[in-house]
Amino acid sequence: MELTGLHLLLTYRCNFECDHCFLWGSPWQSGTMTLAQIDEILRQAQEHNSIKSIYFEGGEPFLYYPILLKGIRLAKKLGFETGIVSNGYWATTQEDALEWLRPFAEILDSISVSSDLYHYNEELSQQAQNAQQAAQELGISLGFISIAQPEDNSAESGVGQLPEGMSGIKYQGRAATKLAERVKGQPWRSYTECPYENLREPGRVHIDPFGYMHICQGISIGNLFETSINEICATYNADTQPITGALLKGGPAELAIQNQLSPQQNYADACHLCDWARQELRPQFSQILAPDQIYGDF
Repeated sequence: MELTGLHLLLTYRCNFECDHCFLWGSPWQSGTMTLAQIDEILRQAQEHNSIKSIYFEGGEPFLYYPILLKGIRLAKKLGFETGIVSNGYWATTQEDALEWLRPFAEILDSISVSSDLYHYNEELSQQAQNAQQAAQELGISLGFISIAQPEDNSAESGVGQLPEGMSGIKYQGRAATKLAERVKGQPWRSYTECPYENLREPGRVHIDPFGYMHICQGISIGNLFETSINEICATYNADTQPITGALLKGGPAELAIQNQLSPQQNYADACHLCDWARQELRPQFSQILAPDQIYGDF
């Protein structure tokens, strides 16, 4: 397995507590990277010659601004493409947004800002607009991440009926608890594939503050603070790993069948069933279905 990008979950903590969040982000979450950990991750990234980009995400990475800035500087100095994903809370005015982003000029290639009705009272928030104007002035590419409401992509409205520029909800984490009941869903046996992740050759993975390498958030294929990225990639076999193997064979339905689970009749989407099954299986596969933070245990 060769990787082209690492997405660093700088922190699980967030100043928001959005219903759609599949990482259970909140002000009470724990787990934040140190500079020493970032140094180690970047060192290993250099040794994996195919990695070209480093993104910093959360939670909300701007909550740890000095560490975020230093991490971007280090990654850029090493020749990586750099990016950030943020909710834009800091862009209270255009002038303020400029001050927050100015130190990133010429070292940050792109930033993605969340803007929807989960984060603010309008789909394109004033914060997002301020961030966009500041980024444009500083020569930083900026895009928006906008997640639709459950009803916008319900079975009744039909697949592919999302509003333009919107992405659908992945019903895992808090979204499975808070939003799944607003969707009629489909019988659990119909979810026979993973629709979002390439579990054999993912290209990019997420690294969290505890060193877990997530092929999908909450499915760890190793811990790079214990085993190097190169070794994890060299030894990873998606077909024999107990979670990804079942998902590749027959999706979340197969994960439930192989482990003799008893799902309820309907689930909002494949992620919803997968999230439920993984919760049930955590005692059996605690090193793979980790850490606690992604499963709401914090």
